[in-house]
Amino acid sequence: MSIFDDKTILLTGGTGSFGKKFTDIILKECDLKSLRIFSRGELLQSEMSNSVDDERIRFLIGDVRDRKRVFRAMNNVDIVVHAAALKHVPVCEYNPIEAVKTNISGAVNIIDAAIDNKVRHVMAISTDKAVHPVNLYGATKMVSEKLFIQANSYAGPGKTKFSCVRYGNVVGSRGSVIPLFKKQMVNGEITITDKRMTRFWITLEQGIRFVMKSIELMKGGEIFIPKIPSMRVTDLAEVIAPGVRQKEVGIRPGEKLHEVLLTEDESRHSLEYDNYYIIEPEHAFWGTASHPDGKIPPEGFRYTSDTNSRWLSKDELRVITDIP
Repeated sequence: MSIFDDKTILLTGGTGSFGKKFTDIILKECDLKSLRIFSRGELLQSEMSNSVDDERIRFLIGDVRDRKRVFRAMNNVDIVVHAAALKHVPVCEYNPIEAVKTNISGAVNIIDAAIDNKVRHVMAISTDKAVHPVNLYGATKMVSEKLFIQANSYAGPGKTKFSCVRYGNVVGSRGSVIPLFKKQMVNGEITITDKRMTRFWITLEQGIRFVMKSIELMKGGEIFIPKIPSMRVTDLAEVIAPGVRQKEVGIRPGEKLHEVLLTEDESRHSLEYDNYYIIEPEHAFWGTASHPDGKIPPEGFRYTSDTNSRWLSKDELRVITDIP
């Protein structure tokens, strides 16, 4: 039996790219009791409901900023997948207080409601931008990670367990650079901020299956990191727009040259497995069982997009982006 069978799941941010794909996979493969889609957008919920015909799905209008609404939405819920966030870097910089309200205060509301409703598992979706953050979005996600990990202290010996998944850029998600490149290529030129730039990449389906696997493995307080390939932004541009001129315009404010998924400090309390890493909590006041058979990374190990041992080839990239 799957951990999801006969369970009620609440998915925040459920009408986004992640939410729609998660819904498709979980409803097809698991015998859920119900799936609650929690989001702000009436139009997006209406469009999604027209494309999903399943009696197990419920659509709840609400905002993670609204403490009472979050509490009500979590009534009789077994598992929460928290994907709601303000994530566009320039938007967060221009509206910093709004970013804090959604990404940090919203996280607090999720935590409190989960504990009070005795939810069993809460998995928060994080990002490589939370590591050594250089913009407000990354800073809010760093705080959000800390809140969810240490929320296990508030839950104490109760049954609510909190963990995070941290991964890199999602191919084809809303806000991805791929739609921008496709739009620019019509004019015969695409813009590259810096030709040295590298990024971690993961497909939507890979990200969702990793989240599902991490929920099965979680004991409370871990950050799960998948081993995923890196790619050069210039290679991505060449696959999306072959032969189109690439204009280097300089790194944007709040942007990194390379991304980090696991720092050298975190690696000292991490475990390595064949396909993923687990960062174990440093301040596990609540007590947590360790994961067996994991290897301790070598001293000074960093998992970064420019020193990654696996790189996406152009052919592999064509496959996952559905570009001939």
